[in-house]
Amino acid sequence: MDTHAVLDIGLDALLLAAKLSAPLLITALVVGFAISLFQSVTQIQEVTLSFVPKAIGVGLALFVSGHWMVQETVTFTEQLFERLPTLLGS
Repeated sequence: MDTHAVLDIGLDALLLAAKLSAPLLITALVVGFAISLFQSVTQIQEVTLSFVPKAIGVGLALFVSGHWMVQETVTFTEQLFERLPTLLGS
C-alpha cells in the first residue's frame, strides 16, 4: 500500500466525517443563534433556555438524518472492503 492510497482513504474518511456531522452542527448553530437572539431581545439570561432547545433540535436532526448517516457509513465501509484486495496486493 503506497502513500497515495493511504492519503486517499484518509481524505475520504475526513469528507465522510464532515458530511455526517454537518446536519447536527448546522442545526445546533441555527437553534443556538435563534435562542441567543431571543435572549438578547428579551434580556432573559437563563442557561437552560439555551441548552434544552439545542439538545432537542440536535435530537430531531439526528432522528431525521440518522438513516442517511448510517447508509453513508455502510456505503463507505463497503467501498473500503471492495478496495481492500487491491490495497493489499500492491
